[in-house]
Amino acid sequence: MVWINTNISVKAADAAPNRWDVVALPLVIGLLALLAIGGHQMALPLGSVEEVPITLDPWMLPEYALRSTLRMLAAMAASLLFTFTYATLAAKSRRAGMLLIPVLDVLQSVPVLGYISFTVVFFLGLFPGSVLGAECAAIFAIFTSQAWNMAFSFYQSLRTVPRDLDEAATGFGFSGWQRFWTLEAPYAAPGLVWNMMMSMSGGWFFVVASEAITVGDRTITLPGIGSYLAKAIDGQRLDAVGWAVLAMLLVILAYDQLLFRPLVAWADKFRVELTGAQEVPDSWLLTLFQRTRFFRAVFAPFDRLFDRLVWLRLPSGGLSGGAAGSLRSVGNLLDRVPSRAVDMVWYLLLAGTGLWAGWLMIAFVASGVGWGDVGTVLLLGGATLLRVIVLIAVATLVWVPLGVLIGLRPRLAERVQPAAQFLAAFPANLLFPVAVVVIVRFDLNPDVWLSPLMILGTQWYILFNVIAGATAFPSDLKEAAANFRIRGWQWWRDVMLPGVFPYYVTGAVTASGGSWNASIVAEAVNWGDTRLTAHGLGSYIAQATEAGDYPRIVLGIAVMSLFVILFNRLLWRPLYAFAERRLRLA
Repeated sequence: MVWINTNISVKAADAAPNRWDVVALPLVIGLLALLAIGGHQMALPLGSVEEVPITLDPWMLPEYALRSTLRMLAAMAASLLFTFTYATLAAKSRRAGMLLIPVLDVLQSVPVLGYISFTVVFFLGLFPGSVLGAECAAIFAIFTSQAWNMAFSFYQSLRTVPRDLDEAATGFGFSGWQRFWTLEAPYAAPGLVWNMMMSMSGGWFFVVASEAITVGDRTITLPGIGSYLAKAIDGQRLDAVGWAVLAMLLVILAYDQLLFRPLVAWADKFRVELTGAQEVPDSWLLTLFQRTRFFRAVFAPFDRLFDRLVWLRLPSGGLSGGAAGSLRSVGNLLDRVPSRAVDMVWYLLLAGTGLWAGWLMIAFVASGVGWGDVGTVLLLGGATLLRVIVLIAVATLVWVPLGVLIGLRPRLAERVQPAAQFLAAFPANLLFPVAVVVIVRFDLNPDVWLSPLMILGTQWYILFNVIAGATAFPSDLKEAAANFRIRGWQWWRDVMLPGVFPYYVTGAVTASGGSWNASIVAEAVNWGDTRLTAHGLGSYIAQATEAGDYPRIVLGIAVMSLFVILFNRLLWRPLYAFAERRLRLA
């Protein structure tokens, strides 16, 4: 089936407010007021931030929470825009995908702190003398912790659209623009919403780093929960750390109820199935606004405008399928000449660009690093690779069964959802001191017992994606399996694991990339004067960063990117291709 959003006309006589509007109005006004207050604070002069230093007074946490939440929501909006453009182009064009997907592999392996160091000067120069420049730098840093996961999810969904739905869209003569908004984006919506939740929660891990902007000898500390938490950790104030964690919990509960739970309930209608599910997720907020009169009347013109834009048939400009004006047409432009000569030119262009970038990097690294260092870094990368493989395997065995259990029970998912978001958002670096104390107390091997710290913040990518896959699993297929009495291991092997496998691959790709990134802080941890270091590429980059040795920093990041790309090319991409060929809904 193809989803068609029908217009519901709202007559002027039906626009009179009812009791549901009375409840919704204060909520809307309050949210708009918070947005206005936060937006005004972001536009203040830069000196105002330095004049009012961060304080550990718990009564300041509501203001700090508002600032951090607005940054994360702004980063989420930018991540959605990036996802709809970048992932769509990569999925629609074979030649573009050859470039964009490896670039995405590299982007997710680059440490967030690396993005901050290269972009902060640009944003401060873009808005000189304004807090907005530092805010944009912080938002961009959070964006880099959210966008890659969402892009991989959307890419996977676009590549596995059921063939019968794709043929139906072709039979109706949909243009590329119409096909995207009526078929592909709705089909990807359930998985994307769960990945948005994971990205939002994962962004909390980097809030601490993103709210302290350093330019030369000058540090700009933005008001927020992250900067509050960083000051509490520096001062070893456990009471302040507790207040910060409590504030995070309340914020997560708030945006779970006001944003993600309504999105989950709304996206459920896009599930591909022939029979209705026995249990469906619900949201009190979505129900509230569906029963209002005034707000439905206010938003009715925007709904009609969106419908007109969705069904707009853009001029074809000579391209087949009327796909001009959409990202699909860009892919067609790259693929419309399927000759070997064009393929060869494209391959040579990609190879030439890669060799040129590699030569620049080698020349820079060679200025301060010898061949012996290269061999050492490769060995350290192998050690970190072994940790990543073991941790991903363990996380898979734990979270795939639990994710299926949660995803198949919408009521259970509603109860688990806030807890899972909080656990995913909990800054794993708060547990590093505990790990140091335990390892020193029992004289444990840091090479082994520091390894679990790498997966603390990234294992949730697997859980959230498996929940998304189980949630989107068609009810008619579950009923067919029950009618044929398929149970036990056969049910897992023939029914559920194939159904969630494409989603699992997406979660495993982002979890493995995040684990490489987390190794920089997990392989070298300290508490007070006690410092523990494990042998690995992450500790190498961390030590080079502390020493300010830029050639070794670049070498470490380059080797990490090389390992990530090879790992993805040799393992995850073949699994992606297998899911596209064998495990998509026909």
